[in-house]
Amino acid sequence: MIMRRIVASVLLLSAMAAPTFAREITHALGVTDVPDHPQRIVVLTNEGTEALLDIGITPVGAVKSWLGNPWYDHIAADMADVTVVGEESAVNLEVLVALEPDLILGTKQRHEDIYEQLSAIAPTVISERLRGDWKINMALYSDAAGMAAEGQAALDAFDARVGKVAAALGDNLAEEISIARFMSGQTRIMFKDSFSGLLLAQLGFHRPASQDKDEFAEQITKERIPEFEGDRLFYFTYETGNGEGDTQAADWLADPLWQNLEVVKAGKVHAVSDAVWNTAGGIIAGNLLLDDIETIYGLASTR
Repeated sequence: MIMRRIVASVLLLSAMAAPTFAREITHALGVTDVPDHPQRIVVLTNEGTEALLDIGITPVGAVKSWLGNPWYDHIAADMADVTVVGEESAVNLEVLVALEPDLILGTKQRHEDIYEQLSAIAPTVISERLRGDWKINMALYSDAAGMAAEGQAALDAFDARVGKVAAALGDNLAEEISIARFMSGQTRIMFKDSFSGLLLAQLGFHRPASQDKDEFAEQITKERIPEFEGDRLFYFTYETGNGEGDTQAADWLADPLWQNLEVVKAGKVHAVSDAVWNTAGGIIAGNLLLDDIETIYGLASTR
């Protein structure tokens, strides 16, 4: 009942303010009329937050980063005054309403069930899915925010940088790259439809046969550690602060099967950031991932 009264009050205030809805945006759950120049945007995905920041928009509200308190280290300074509106999978509608947004950005993968509630609060634009779709989503979010040209320019600049890094890598692109992720009580092989998998493929790297799949990831047991064999192995750990992710990683890294991998013996195993290589999933993280590649392969910076 309280929630209904809050939504009703917001709708009344919105009607009195008479905003100009001059554009139609087609998205995963329909067509939405949005303001020409939204001023109070709330974003409900981590990759969407990075999309907005990269084109110079600071949202009034955003879902908490999967890692960080409450934001990833690499965006914390830019998010100092932003209100947390819950998590991607658990949006706090009461806090969201209080922010009086004029545009909400979300994703069908997380927010289909609350779309009608979101739309009752403010015009809501929904992307289809997450994982490897961050570029598609950034174009949608930028368009909805009235900055389609700026969003496309940022994506073009990113792709141009990928091209420069690929050229600098040269023969290194013949390497088969393996990717592992450690989490609380589980270990995953990361495939090509993941954030890092997509970007490594764009650079031109190859994947071992067991990982050359247009899928997201698969949880495995220790008996399958040999599937991590490759010319180079990257791993990242999802550690939320309770030590369980780090414990899982330490256990697997000490296992004889892991130690017996030729890539381990060759010293070509690299621990990288889970936030950057997987969880944040946006353009800012993408550029930081490229920074890591340049550092690991001894390349000059293309920043």
